[in-house]
This record gives sequence, structure tokens and C-alpha cells, in this order.
Amino acid sequence: MQKLDFMEAVEQISATDMRYHKDAYFFLRDALDHTVRLRKRALGESGHVTGQQLSEGARQVAIKHYGPMVPTVFEYWGISKTDDFGEMVWNLCELGVFGRTESDKKKDFHAVYDFHDAFVAPYKSVEPKPTPPTAPAAREDVPF
Repeated sequence: MQKLDFMEAVEQISATDMRYHKDAYFFLRDALDHTVRLRKRALGESGHVTGQQLSEGARQVAIKHYGPMVPTVFEYWGISKTDDFGEMVWNLCELGVFGRTESDKKKDFHAVYDFHDAFVAPYKSVEPKPTPPTAPAAREDVPF
């Protein structure tokens, strides 16, 4: 069996599973590349990453590229929780584009972090405390 290239795999997946926008898969591949590079830099090793590590890498890449627009972009792509990363990874693994070990499970992606805490809360502005109104200063030249 000939291995599909990434674009072909995404096309094939998108034809049968329309939960996620095609761009979400390309984002996930970028997140995987980012996560592998970080592991190599930090530990001197590359290769397999866990669901938790990939989810964290996806968080970092999303914030870097989309900032406060992450929730909007992810909603458009059909991504609402880290479990969705696992679903997409499994789709890619089934076609042989991504690999997995026997110890890997979809639940490794379950609730790794809360999207609101990761992508909304950091951008909420802190509203200044309102200052109470003050009475105008008395003027001596006003005949009242």
C-alpha cells in the first residue's frame, strides 16, 4: 500500500468526516512539528510525543499565530476541546500519516486544558475600578 501524502490524506478524511475543517489538520501538523522541535531542543530527543504534549504544543502554536482570535478560528474549524485534537490524530493515524504506539489512547487528549482558560482568559482586559464622582470645587466668584 502506497503511503498517502498529507494533502491527499486530509482530502480523503474530509470527504468522510466533516467535523473538522481541512485547515485544522494542517494546523495540527504544524503543532506536531513545533512539539517535536521543542522536545529535541529541551531533551535532545525527537520522535514520539504524547497526547498531552501535542495538545500543549497546539496551544502554543495557536496563541502565537492567532492570539485572541483562537476561539474564533477554532470554532470555524470545528475544534472546541483538546479531545478534538485526538480525533484528528486518530483520523491521520488510520491512514498511516501519523504514527502511534500501543500505549497511545484517544483519552490522552481528553480535557488536557480548558479552552476558555487557555484562549479567552489571558486576553480579558482588566477593567479599572471606577472612581467615584467628586463634587465640583466651590468657586467664590459665582453668586449663588
